[in-house]
Amino acid sequence: MKAFKRTVTTLLCVVAVLTVAILGYVLYMQHQYYRIPDHQSLKVGNNQAAKLTVGKNYTTTTYNVGFGAYNHQFSFFMDEGELKNGTKTRGKRGTAASKTTVLNDTKGVVKVMQTQHPDFMLFQEIDTNSTRSKHVNQVRILEQSFKGYGHVFANNFHSAFLMWPLTDPHGSVQSGLLTLSRYQITTATRRKYPVTTSFISRFTDLDRCFSITTIPVNNGKSLLLINSHMSAYDKGGQMRKAQMKLLNAVIEKAYQNGNYVIVGGDYNHALGKDMLTHFASQERVPDWISVLDQDMVAKHFTIIKATNQETVPTVRSTDIAYHPGVNYRTVCDGFLVSSNVRATATNLNTNFDYADHNPVKLTFTLK
Repeated sequence: MKAFKRTVTTLLCVVAVLTVAILGYVLYMQHQYYRIPDHQSLKVGNNQAAKLTVGKNYTTTTYNVGFGAYNHQFSFFMDEGELKNGTKTRGKRGTAASKTTVLNDTKGVVKVMQTQHPDFMLFQEIDTNSTRSKHVNQVRILEQSFKGYGHVFANNFHSAFLMWPLTDPHGSVQSGLLTLSRYQITTATRRKYPVTTSFISRFTDLDRCFSITTIPVNNGKSLLLINSHMSAYDKGGQMRKAQMKLLNAVIEKAYQNGNYVIVGGDYNHALGKDMLTHFASQERVPDWISVLDQDMVAKHFTIIKATNQETVPTVRSTDIAYHPGVNYRTVCDGFLVSSNVRATATNLNTNFDYADHNPVKLTFTLK
């Protein structure tokens, strides 16, 4: 009987300790949580002097670099899916396989961009000091690799230590949007998107935002170049609708004020219903994807469809490792431009070697 009582007492003590530990961790996460205020001014580093010229061709790229983790073997713990045969799938890892992987993938991104020589570069999901990317400062690597560019960084993921998954914790994260420019930037501003405020999601989703860099043009006007990354873990797309409403209001006002406007980034929407199931795969359409059609965009703006969008996707599913023809793929990265900008786009085929996205290149002229 005494032995039984000791066992019960021990179990109760263990339960009590675990309860206190869990409550303490929840309080820690809640205490660390915050959102960056709207209209935050951003620092411009290594600013360049040149101004844009009307009628001249320029190029910009957008590239979600997936914090340097997404080689072909990587799958992400937050992503779920289902094969067409009914098999449920879920990603495994919370961090990159190794520091070497992050460095190799980041160097691969640099190599791809060096072959393109763009005038502007927009990057999403790029880390400065995160457990998941083995504390590799990807932003610094990109800035040092392109010394003839000004740079602006906007933080959109600042997380306390996330103890999940238990076998490979995602950890603490400092990440965001990086814009590089060969041309002068007069102002840079961070605008915050509305995001879900549910108790769990606030710790796992990003502090979503878009950054606006204002670039002078030789006719006295300005180009507003916007770097955007919309929500992904948003079943039903309600947050993305609210985010699109805000973005539309901002860009339409900018256009009405006489500016040129280009929005590049990862929309986490299929860019057109025709892209939703265009690419052959063995997976069903995942919950994280929504559709962005032209009628959802501000009046004076156009979604620029890449000339090769039917053959080159820009994103792959990450609930499983990458197997061509198996993973779900679509086009969710690209550009919106105002009607005073003439533009064409090309999806750059990297075979998803360095990220779960392919970059997109826009060639544009200011009318």
